Amino acid sequence: MSTGAIVAIIVVVLVVVAALAVLAAAKRRRDLRERFGPEYDRAVTEHDSKRQAEAELAERERRVRQLNIRPLEPAARAKYSAEWTTVQEQFVDAPQAAVAGAQTLIVAVMKDRGYPTEGHDQTVADLSVEHAGTMDRYRAAHAISDRAAAGRASTEDLRQAMVDYRALFGELLGEPASSTAATAGADGDPAHTAPAEDPAAAAARRIPATDAREPAAAAAASDVPTRPDPAPTTTDTTTDETADPAAGAPAVSRPQER
Repeated sequence: MSTGAIVAIIVVVLVVVAALAVLAAAKRRRDLRERFGPEYDRAVTEHDSKRQAEAELAERERRVRQLNIRPLEPAARAKYSAEWTTVQEQFVDAPQAAVAGAQTLIVAVMKDRGYPTEGHDQTVADLSVEHAGTMDRYRAAHAISDRAAAGRASTEDLRQAMVDYRALFGELLGEPASSTAATAGADGDPAHTAPAEDPAAAAARRIPATDAREPAAAAAASDVPTRPDPAPTTTDTTTDETADPAAGAPAVSRPQER
């Protein structure tokens, strides 16, 4: 084989290898985008290049694969769900305490599922592998919790924190996406899914329904007289026996109506 032919073969092989490498990189980038969603864009913003961002996201995947992440047992899921209901009802009278309770409950669920909970940034990095869609909401809720601890969070801030914590809580419990979206709402990304139900409204919804009318109005309604039915028309059976004197005809009986 001539030297020119050998060189041509080598060039073709190099081109093929390069093309395969490009395709593999493109597939890897697409996979990372699909898995991390908004976290991919956030990582790119925080790094100097997409390559560095993708390397970090890949490292998150490797770390989480080494963890013993497991689903909750049905009994544990029911227990945590009941505890969340209690925390949510507490919001009506003590919103700041309810938000603190929600944060504590999420940490407990994470530990039960096998997630390390040391350090907020590392916790978010680990959670982002399987729950990337709710990480921005979790960060926002965590920031509100910090402000609340310093006395700088309004009731509306605390309400939003409960909504955002609920989005992650539902995913950690393993609730169906439709259930999480219905609770969290237009964000399903309860971010961006439909708005979750206000904790205060949820508590109010549990109050038994009563007669919507005011007592006086209800009594008045019962006192409104009804219109009497018209008296039936009766036929008087008395006969008017008037004879025609001219014709000498017999008397004719005509019924009289009253």
